This record gives sequence, structure tokens and C-alpha cells, in this order.
Amino acid sequence: MRVSDRNKPRVLIVEDDPTLNHQITSLLVSRGYSAHPCYEGEGGLMSALSQRFDLILLDVLLPRLDGFEVLNRLRKTHQTPVIMLTACGAEEERILGYSSGADDYVPKPFSFTELMLRIEALLKRTMGNRDQRADPDTLTMGPLTLNRPALSVHFGQTPVTLTQIQFRLLWILLRHQGETLSKPYLYQVVLEREFSRYDRSLDMHLSRVRRKLVEAGMQPDRLQTQHGKGYCFQ
Repeated sequence: MRVSDRNKPRVLIVEDDPTLNHQITSLLVSRGYSAHPCYEGEGGLMSALSQRFDLILLDVLLPRLDGFEVLNRLRKTHQTPVIMLTACGAEEERILGYSSGADDYVPKPFSFTELMLRIEALLKRTMGNRDQRADPDTLTMGPLTLNRPALSVHFGQTPVTLTQIQFRLLWILLRHQGETLSKPYLYQVVLEREFSRYDRSLDMHLSRVRRKLVEAGMQPDRLQTQHGKGYCFQ
């Protein structure tokens, strides 16, 4: 079913690099978003204040007004979700962004897969049922079937019992089949907490999901660990 332009999530991209701005804009349009590019801070702020957007991608290093100043002024009257984009990976920059009211922070260089996952996760939290591109109730991949309302999993005719967290992990990996999802992203959307490299809980959940699916008949290499990168369902 085609989503009308009025119901498409509206995203403002405030990024002064024309090539990157165009790439992000094209990517969003191809994924069913309404994307609106802007190339400098003052114009981006005016657009954000005068129009309705569901999300703003905001670069830090902008001409005329930098991203932090845009965010500070925006937050005086608007609570539009904001993801900061910056080449500055220092912790001080992240703290400043979050303390100014940013909802998420993506350091450059970033993969477009990671950016889209961050966008989808934030919009899911803020838009809920208004986002008409939301997940379906059922996912089927060969003999593997997941039913989200019932939290049920079947491999062929064999039921697979998963906890709610394990189901959510498998659902997201299956939803993005063939894409390697990073641990920081999965911690955010599955465990709903920040990633810690000393925390092995996500590894434990994935290991149990893999074991249960293999016991039901799935090939073990379908659910892969990409060392140093994350996890992938092939």
C-alpha cells in the first residue's frame, strides 16, 4: 500500500556538505520519507521553526549558525527529535549535544545502514502508530515465521520459545536481513540501554536464540556474529 505524501515522515537534513546532503536526501526518499535538504544553520533553524518535521538531522559544523546554537534556539519552543551529525567524536561534543537537547548522536564517518537504523528507532519511539512504514505483524523468511502480536516463532511446524528480549532481537535482525547491525544500535533498540563493551548480555541472548533455532532445524550460519562489527541474519 502506497503511503501518501501527507503521511510520510518529514525529515529536515541540515548538512553543509552538498554531496553528503544529497546522498542522505536520496536515501530517505528511497525509503519512503519526505526529505527536505538545507545547507546552513540559520536557514535550517528557520525551516525547523516555521514547518512541521518529524525528525531533524543536524550537522554540528555549519556556516552562519553552528549545530549547537541551532539546537539551543530550537529547544526554546520546539521538541522536534534531533539527531546530531558531526566529525567530532570527542566525548565533550556528545555531552554538549545531549545536554542541549539532542535525542541521538551519530559521529562521522557513519554507514548509511547505521544512520537509517538510528532514524527508524527514534521515529518509532516518537511517532508510534503515525509512521505508516511501521513493522508488519508477521515476518516470514523461508521456514522461519515470526508473529509479533503473539510473540510466537515457528521454524516450519516446530514452535520456538523465546523470551520477549530474544524475540525482539530476532525480529530486528530478520527485519534487516543481510545487514550487519552494530552492538551499540542493538543495545539501544533491544535492551534499551547504552552499550558497554564489558556487558555480555546481548551476546548471551543471541547465543540462546541461535541455539534454539538450530535445535528446531535452522542452519547455524544463518545467524552470524561479525567480530568487531555486530550481528547479521543471512
